[in-house]
Amino acid sequence: MSSSWIAVAAALIAAFGLALVVGRLMTLRSGLIRGAKEWPALDEEDVAELGLSRTGPTVLHFTAPWCGPCTAVRRVVDQVCADLPAVTHVEIDMDVNPEAARKLSVLSLPTTFIFDADGRQRYRASGVPTAVDLRSALTALLA
Repeated sequence: MSSSWIAVAAALIAAFGLALVVGRLMTLRSGLIRGAKEWPALDEEDVAELGLSRTGPTVLHFTAPWCGPCTAVRRVVDQVCADLPAVTHVEIDMDVNPEAARKLSVLSLPTTFIFDADGRQRYRASGVPTAVDLRSALTALLA
């Protein structure tokens, strides 16, 4: 009887692990796959309100003081932006500016965006993005 419980526990752990990996891959895919045509460019007022750069790409991420993973996003974005000086980094506290979060349909924290110089959204990811994903999306915009 005890060996069957061990087998059931192992199967459950494997199923949860697989679900975690599939969920992570789907999140990354949703951020990378959408083309610029799916997201319209922001108007001048929104670009100015969000603090987006008009000379190059901007990494924008929403955060809050109570959000634990937001610290990890900040580290990843700071690391990538240090390597790519032409990229602007904007961090918006969702508790202070809920209107900006509403305009961009932010439903969970952390959420990270990349906008091009025209104010068009080119990347979006919920959760903590990897430095490789951010660098890849930004390099295409800097070319």
